[in-house]
Parts: sequence; structure tokens; C-alpha cells
Amino acid sequence: MNRDYATYALRRVLQAIVVILLAYVFTFVVISVLPGDPVSAVLNNPQNAFTQDQIRDIIAYYGLDQPVYVQLWESLSRFVTGDLGLSLRTHLPVSRMIGEVLPSTLALAAAALAVALVLALAIALGTRYLPRRYGQGVLRAFPSLFLSMPNFVIGLVLIQVFAFQLGLFRVIDSEGSWATFFAAVALGIPVSAQVAEVLVANLDHESRQDYAFLARSRGLGKTRLFLRHLLKPSALPVVTVLALVVGELLGGAVITEQIFGRTGIGSLVQRSVTAQDLPVLQVVVSLAAVAFVVVNLLADLVYPLLDPRVRLLPERRRAEVAA
Repeated sequence: MNRDYATYALRRVLQAIVVILLAYVFTFVVISVLPGDPVSAVLNNPQNAFTQDQIRDIIAYYGLDQPVYVQLWESLSRFVTGDLGLSLRTHLPVSRMIGEVLPSTLALAAAALAVALVLALAIALGTRYLPRRYGQGVLRAFPSLFLSMPNFVIGLVLIQVFAFQLGLFRVIDSEGSWATFFAAVALGIPVSAQVAEVLVANLDHESRQDYAFLARSRGLGKTRLFLRHLLKPSALPVVTVLALVVGELLGGAVITEQIFGRTGIGSLVQRSVTAQDLPVLQVVVSLAAVAFVVVNLLADLVYPLLDPRVRLLPERRRAEVAA
């Protein structure tokens, strides 16, 4: 069984590497075929104050005087070795610029994911244990309500209520613990809707299975039934959803950071778009693709631990089991 899992994991890792490389190539090609040669426009813009020597060095570094396929090879080679290039706006290494803002974005995304999981689990538990009037009616409507609320609207409401009226945090102190918490709430509420919908639906399905009726007939309590028998099989589709909402977390973090005035990837992207700093934008897009692929890879590796049948089934049957 361990050998089967190792083969399965190796195949998934190789597929992830190929996807990451293809995503980088696609991003490079899209930027390279943009009309108007934006790189040359940035270099020749008098407001950027590039000297002729600096322009020659940048052209030589990026191989802008070489054919596109040579530029692609050199760029891809640098990316694989961890050299993310230089910013056209600040002349600083892109890795340094991203390293300064990435921890703030990761902290926000992780906190938002924790908020989403807590809300989803609370909703799922409520539908199982609260009286039918509340558990089956009010709580089951929450995911649809959360999904219909954009995170920027939630963020503005939280700032108005908890910053301006209650004074729990200051807008100018955007990196404080309370500010981070409310930013995570604004980002995590829409994400929790998708997790809660899938978790509740699968708990309903599993609770109707024969083994659940048998456990209840033997006098097993609701809590033990939930934790020992219902939660684990219901978690497999939730892992799938969590892997898919990574893109929503990253995209939502960009907007949420702007609303709460946080310094993160969102502010870096905004400055880079304004200045047409294409090396920074290419790296940000590529790293977002890497994050998405890595999270989905981790989900694929977790599937067999939750359900050992997954790695033994062909691809089309694996999808049916995960559903």
C-alpha cells in the first residue's frame, strides 16, 4: 500500500511541476506579445530617469535584444534557480520586494481560511444539533447569504462599525491584531459559504447511510457519531473545495488589503500596474499559479489518507469518489 501511495504521490508531484512551468511560460508569452512594447516604453519614459547605461544593462539582463524564445529560456532558467529578476520601477530584486510584503498577505489569507473553517464547522454543527426550526431553516440559509455578500462590502461595514463607532481598532494601524482579525473576517465569510454548503450536504448524505443508522441504534451519542463516523467521510469533498478556493483567497486578499490599508501583495500589484513594472507582475502571477498548484497538490496527497480507495481507482472513478 505504501508503494502504491509513493507512486501516486510521485505522479502528482511531476504533474504539478509541469503545470507550474506551463503557467510561467504562458504568462511570459502573454506579456511578450502585448502591443506597444511596454518594457521599452517604461525604459524610455523620461519620468523614470533611466540613464543610457542603465537601459543597456536592463536590456542585456533580460535579453530584450534577443529573439523571444531566447528571452523565454533565460527567464525560465532564472525562475527555476530562484532569480526573479529586477524591478523596472525601483531597480531592486523582485524577490526582495515580494519578500517584504508576502508575510502580511500570507497571514491574512491563513487567518481568513481559519475564519472560514470555523464558520463552516459552526454552521454544519448547528444543522445537526440545534432544534429543527433553527438548524434546518435559519442556518441553512447562511451559506447563500454569505456567498451573495462581496468581501469589500463586508470590509466597509466592519470598518464603519468596529473601527469608527466602537473603536476596537484604528484604520491607520492596519497591521494590528484586531485589524488583521476583521480583515480576515471580511475575506473569510464569502469563502466559508462554499465550504459550509459542501460540508452540510455531505453530512446529510452520510447520516442517511446504513452505518449511521446502525450506530444510532446501538446508542451512540450524537457527538461521538459526528466525530467518529460522519466527519471523516464528509471531509473529502471539503478538501476539494478548499483547494479550489485558494484562488478566491488570493484574489480577495488583494481587494481586502486595499480596503483595510494593509501593505501586502495587493499594494505591490497596484503600484506595479500603475508603473507598468512587468517583471514584478509576471512574478506575482507566476507565484499565484505556484500557490494554487501546490495547494491542489497537497489536496491530492491528502485524499488517499482520508479514503484509501482514491489512489487505487482510475481517474474517472476517483472523481466520482471525491464527489
